Amino acid sequence: MKVRMSYAELRNLLQGLSIRVKYCSKHNHPQTIHLYSKIRPPKSHILDCSRSTCTYRTVPPGSILPWRFFSCKQEGTKIPFKRKQNTAITTSELLYKSLLKSEQENWNDISARYKDMTERIKEKLEELHNKYTFNSESPRIRFGENVYFEENGCIFLSKADDVDEGNVDILFSTEDLGFSDAFIQRIRISPDQRYMAISLKSENSEEATCVIMKLGRFPVLEKVIPSVFSFEWATNDVLYYTSQKNLKCQNVFMTTFTNQKHTKLVYTEQDARFFVDIYCTKDRRFLTINSNSKTTSEVWLVDCRQPFKLPALVQARTKGVIYHVEHRNDELYILTTYGEPAEYKLMKVPVACSGMENWQLVYALEKKTKLVDLEMFSDHCIMFLKIAGHLYLNVISFDSHSVQSIKLPTWACEFELESHPEHTTSTCYFQLTSPVHPPKRFAYSFKENNLIEQAVQEVPIITNCHTTRLLAKSKDETLVPITVFHNMNSKELHRKPLLVHVYGAYGIDFNMGFKEEKLMLIEEGWVLAYCHVRGGGELGLSWHKDGCQHNKLKGLHDLKACIMLLHELGFSQPKYTALAAASAGGVLAGALCNTDPELIRAMVLQAPFVDVLNTMMKTHLPLTIEEQEEWGNPLADEKCMKYIKSYCPYQNIKTQCYPSVFITAYENDQRIPLIGVLRYIQKLRKAALDHASRTNKKGNWIPNIILDIRANGSHCDSSWEDSLNEVARHLAFLNKELEEVCHLQHHSKSCK
Repeated sequence: MKVRMSYAELRNLLQGLSIRVKYCSKHNHPQTIHLYSKIRPPKSHILDCSRSTCTYRTVPPGSILPWRFFSCKQEGTKIPFKRKQNTAITTSELLYKSLLKSEQENWNDISARYKDMTERIKEKLEELHNKYTFNSESPRIRFGENVYFEENGCIFLSKADDVDEGNVDILFSTEDLGFSDAFIQRIRISPDQRYMAISLKSENSEEATCVIMKLGRFPVLEKVIPSVFSFEWATNDVLYYTSQKNLKCQNVFMTTFTNQKHTKLVYTEQDARFFVDIYCTKDRRFLTINSNSKTTSEVWLVDCRQPFKLPALVQARTKGVIYHVEHRNDELYILTTYGEPAEYKLMKVPVACSGMENWQLVYALEKKTKLVDLEMFSDHCIMFLKIAGHLYLNVISFDSHSVQSIKLPTWACEFELESHPEHTTSTCYFQLTSPVHPPKRFAYSFKENNLIEQAVQEVPIITNCHTTRLLAKSKDETLVPITVFHNMNSKELHRKPLLVHVYGAYGIDFNMGFKEEKLMLIEEGWVLAYCHVRGGGELGLSWHKDGCQHNKLKGLHDLKACIMLLHELGFSQPKYTALAAASAGGVLAGALCNTDPELIRAMVLQAPFVDVLNTMMKTHLPLTIEEQEEWGNPLADEKCMKYIKSYCPYQNIKTQCYPSVFITAYENDQRIPLIGVLRYIQKLRKAALDHASRTNKKGNWIPNIILDIRANGSHCDSSWEDSLNEVARHLAFLNKELEEVCHLQHHSKSCK
């Protein structure tokens, strides 16, 4: 299994293999604290599911446990209303099967009209993917002289001096071990590099399998652990891991690889609202067992020098207080919401007396500041911040007690930290990107105290795209940020097609990393707009709080204000405007279609959450109880029930002129129950047809309302091929809809 080859030979080999590129929005994606070393799977940049963030991420600073939100694609092969053996088929099952069959037949009848355009778009996207994606290197983990990295289902080892030009060893191959349908999600190397733990995950399941390899001249398979979420090495031969079942993760186990191998349960979380994961501090001094709900945290420490000792509590959970733990010089550094204002603060406390009463403030974020990421080093802490849409690098020196703030390039919307297992390193490497700018590598040197742009760039830099940041005044006069991209050479922007993106939930901001389809749209003259409405995390924790539970309608008002401002400023007009959303973003997108359908011409949704009320009233569903902190509990509070009903997309469909709608959903999606999407699409189609029949005017426009149900794929992961096909179908639909505008002059009249 161990093969020697030059890096050039390796590249040639990989080019000949089928490229398995995975979609995982940061999430969303949402930005995460990368307080651990990792090798990531290759990522597809096709789907823009900003609600989505994948299950291998650790806790982000802006929100707790994004993998628990309706943000990851669905687990396993379960379908709604799964029938028990030897029982009769229920009415609900019959309804589900009838609706499913009807929509599948409808899609089969109409899909041919989009086929040719879909194929043309796919060819263009594949061309852009080959141009901009393959040249980017996989993240690398360095341990002393060794460098580990993953590509195309294989894990490689190289000496640091040989990583670009010398020889590499193949340590692991998913195909060789019979995991050809899985992708590599997470890698952990034991401190002495004798063992390697790998999590493998298929695109149809959220539960991963952990494979432990014993390294050496000929690596061998040591152990396979099913249904694992997170894992870390406490010592050379002691591994801690969490098990996942039915989207819940509440048990922590310890397994040993000593002469007397054994596995035992070390921690169990009893509260269904809490989700457990494991993290190793940067200096490898402690493992932290992190139990989090959406609003509250509790952390337990495992001493890596005494891995068999019982975990020690840092601070008992206090309602409304979130905290995350790092370690340096016998002190815990705690990132927390404790205290006023209710934004993140960095505090420290001695390990021996870690209670909240002893926490000392190190640094506090200002209001409306988004903490995107944080990385600890031996003498410094780096915070990546987002302020008024711009990225900043704040460097905290523990020696001089100073803070230096560096504004990053204005075109940057997203960043990606590179792995730094050695906390004593003198340089922090990261990449900057935007939806239309491929990743560009930068480094910050602690010694030189400056930011360095890496000179070598194989990927062309985009120069013809203009980025504009706007503020829309919402109904309550709150200013809502908008990020707009358009071709600098475009003229008459009011005649150009506009694609508006919205999310607005869980304190998660958009995944604004590079995506080929965004660049393609810019090149074809489209305007792209990202509306950072309340409920998301772009302006810090308060921005989320001001748009969840009884404040959810504020996000809808924000979205309406953003679209109206775009039109007022000459960015397109309603008949050329489309709206895109995914997962929880479907709540605001669907609500806007009910309240202000005249603002948009078409809408594309991916696995949308459109039946909020019915879903939140079903406590048997895996996520309902813990999602109450985001949406409220309609079963316990009649006011909450009425409030959810006031904005729920499914509940508020009415007979009126609707935009055309294209929805992609998944049979195996238990985060977004398919039955809710089926009911929504049927009700929406009937309302649109009823309106058309009542007006009964010659040339009256009838919207296309389409549901594409995919048997494969899940809420978080799709193969490169599947994600490419989905995006191409969405764009073909939008192009068809907007092309027809000029031939449907009666559209605006019939909608009045």
